[in-house]
Amino acid sequence: MAPEDDRSIGEELASWGKVCLVETAGRTSGRLVRSAVGFVDGENGSVLVAAGSETADWALNLRANPRCRATIGDRSGAYVAREVEGALRAAALTELILKYGTPAEKLGRGPVFELTCTRD
Repeated sequence: MAPEDDRSIGEELASWGKVCLVETAGRTSGRLVRSAVGFVDGENGSVLVAAGSETADWALNLRANPRCRATIGDRSGAYVAREVEGALRAAALTELILKYGTPAEKLGRGPVFELTCTRD
């Protein structure tokens, strides 16, 4: 079996740069949790991601511990998440819906985060 066959569809899409693979620490278990989420590039190398629900586990994990790892294509690194509101939140949601189309309609029901790269 080829190594790419062992990857989830989310990991595969992240390797192609289609989604962001966000790795968080489980807020209860502390275990590494990987979630493939839609993204748009922000300013100064940041990445904007949004949850479709207030109860999305990856978003709750970021609220509990904002440190994460993100992978998009060949880009991979340590990030810190900051929940955003106001104009930046609205702009990110608009860009995500335009980028991903109709399935992104649920965006806006959950938190929006700006992931800023840190030094590993």
